[in-house]
Amino acid sequence: MHIEQLYTKCLSEAAYYIESNGEAAIIDPLRDVDQYIELAKSRNTVIKYIFETHFHADFVSGHLDLSDLTGATIIYGPDTDTNLKVYKAKDSEIFPLGDISIKVLHTPGHTLESSCYLVINEEGKDHAVFTGDTLFVGDVGRPDLAQKGEELMMSELAGMLYDSLHSKIMPLADDVMMYPGHGAGSSCGKNLGTESFSTIGEQKAHNYALKANSREEFIKVVTEGLTAPPQYFPINAKINKEGYLSMNALMEEANVPLTVDEFKKLKKDADTLILDTRHASVFINGFIPESIFIGLEGRFAEWAGILLPFDKKILLVTEPGQEKDTIVRLARVGFEKIIGYLDGGFESWRNADEKIDIIIDVEPDELAMDLKFDENLLVLDVRKELEYDVEHLSESMNIPLENLIDPASMTDLEENFNIYIHCAGGYRSVIASSLIKRQGIHNIRNVAGGFDAIKKQEEGFVFEKTTAALN
Repeated sequence: MHIEQLYTKCLSEAAYYIESNGEAAIIDPLRDVDQYIELAKSRNTVIKYIFETHFHADFVSGHLDLSDLTGATIIYGPDTDTNLKVYKAKDSEIFPLGDISIKVLHTPGHTLESSCYLVINEEGKDHAVFTGDTLFVGDVGRPDLAQKGEELMMSELAGMLYDSLHSKIMPLADDVMMYPGHGAGSSCGKNLGTESFSTIGEQKAHNYALKANSREEFIKVVTEGLTAPPQYFPINAKINKEGYLSMNALMEEANVPLTVDEFKKLKKDADTLILDTRHASVFINGFIPESIFIGLEGRFAEWAGILLPFDKKILLVTEPGQEKDTIVRLARVGFEKIIGYLDGGFESWRNADEKIDIIIDVEPDELAMDLKFDENLLVLDVRKELEYDVEHLSESMNIPLENLIDPASMTDLEENFNIYIHCAGGYRSVIASSLIKRQGIHNIRNVAGGFDAIKKQEEGFVFEKTTAALN
């Protein structure tokens, strides 16, 4: 038996390859499926099954393409509602794989069809459980993702999740390996641990949700403090449930080089936006006016899903050679209206003497100096509200980056202000700067290194915490 975790950091997503005696199964594949096919080929195995733990909300699965290319059966758990060609397993149904078997454990709560998959080894012993978004290292799946048409309250799903965990997962032996669908950084839970795997025993001992003394206490602790899910979650869940364009077809439509003149003509369309994916340090020194920056170096796909409209056409500006990677990573969260990229990248635009824009970077010491003398200075902190609550600059304004998708959130940002923008490390603040400039507000500065750099300087700054954080 061979088990391999294929982890994608920018989505905090784990897919799995399970193999025994020439047969393989894939659990929760991403949309770009070549990696699974190549892995099976390199190990001289045949992909027999594609197990889906649920209809994912945070990424588009590769189940359809992988099945078309390999002939593998797509398996979902009980209560699955879809017209796609899938096999709907029964609770406790067992699927043979080489010399091992995989047992379905229906665990509704995160979603109604959520299921875990228990691997039983060659000796008939429970070896590992793949828990999807039901159980994470240190956390459990969020119970507020009921899909359209499911009249379920968050507390009802949380109660189902409690029942599922206590009837299906916690009775497993302590030494059973636990492989979740996500790690730290994912929005599918509240506060996932940094490890990407664990054991059932470790989770019984340390997972706050599993230590709840009653069903009522469990519902309370897993639902309180839960922030709203990203806006793209229901869109991705719908795509996974109803189907999508094949990756090959998407590439034919999206991976199209455009001359400067062709690019200029297409960008005039009001339903088209420009997405620049170069590194933040490169973007600020020159970009096409009104471009939205989301750099590949950060949590690119997630921020794209949160900030970009799915009904707009997208023109890409990337580092030459990164066009395909950018398209793949956008496709992972459901973007299909990509209509091409600027051939030669930004340099071709600059070399054509077209108009460009810049973002001015300032060091923390310059901010500290300006704070003393500039009465019109406004510090904008675009970190999440919880980050801001822990500690922030006195008199700074907090507008979390995700809120900037609504232009109304910028009504207090007037052009006569000298606006200094920061996040934690400098990535999100450049995204925010690009969004604010699109609204015609240009008197802005990006604080290099963000709050981390500000804290290292300390001199010239006054810090405070919110009342909530102090309690």
